[in-house]
Amino acid sequence: MSGVILFTILTLCAIGVLAALILYFVAQKFKVYEDPRIDTVEGMLPGANCGGCGFPGCRGMADALVKNDDISALYCPVGGAPTMKSIADFLGKAAPEKEPQVAVVRCGGSCENRPRTNLFDGAPSCAVAASLYGGETGCTYGCLGLGDCVAACNFGAITINPETGLPEVDEEKCTACGACVKACPKMVIELRKKGPKGRRVYVSCVNKDKGAVSRKSCNVSCIACTKCVKVCPFEAITIENNLSYIDPAKCRLCRKCVAECPTGAIVAVNFPVRPVSAAETGTSVETH
Repeated sequence: MSGVILFTILTLCAIGVLAALILYFVAQKFKVYEDPRIDTVEGMLPGANCGGCGFPGCRGMADALVKNDDISALYCPVGGAPTMKSIADFLGKAAPEKEPQVAVVRCGGSCENRPRTNLFDGAPSCAVAASLYGGETGCTYGCLGLGDCVAACNFGAITINPETGLPEVDEEKCTACGACVKACPKMVIELRKKGPKGRRVYVSCVNKDKGAVSRKSCNVSCIACTKCVKVCPFEAITIENNLSYIDPAKCRLCRKCVAECPTGAIVAVNFPVRPVSAAETGTSVETH
């Protein structure tokens, strides 16, 4: 009886050892080598996992940075140029260069400029509202103001202004990850280059209706009058589908279009206030 038990034990031990050997050789056969530098590069990234780089998370970005010889097309918007330079130096590759960007809300249709014609009583979501109807105003292109962009931002860079009903971007917090751009069903938010000293000029309107229709629904809408196109000395402005657009790569921030726009649809951000001349104020200047 004891002999049978001993034989059984030895047999099980032999099977266990054999199974272990098989598993070992299989593991060695199909072992996937992972470059240890991936862990290091992942640690150098900000760890936001926002997807702004085009990868699901920082791990995917780190893997691509290590495996690709040319990393000029790869860029972490959260870490920016300093992070990319550090990683490039560590890997012995050329750092990609990209101008800093910031999210821009291209809609000036505040409660005052774009009167409400109805009230949405559904789920507080821009995506839901956009799938059901055009919006609470006569403009079917403008911001819905229900805050999908706020919820999408992992950095707290967007808030809804209760007075205007429009989202506002905190430039200091914005990383240009693009999450808000993807979340907006009306495509009102755009990433634009930050510009020198944060100065930018852009058309704050996305309404593609014809001028009379567009102006009727919003006081500050673009009416495609072409005045901005004619006054721009750098050919930075084009009109397509009844809407003006300023190419940030061509714009030299002269602001001639801002002064020429009859509806105020073109805005200039972070510029110093121009001094008002005596002629503009209607006052006389005494000379001695």
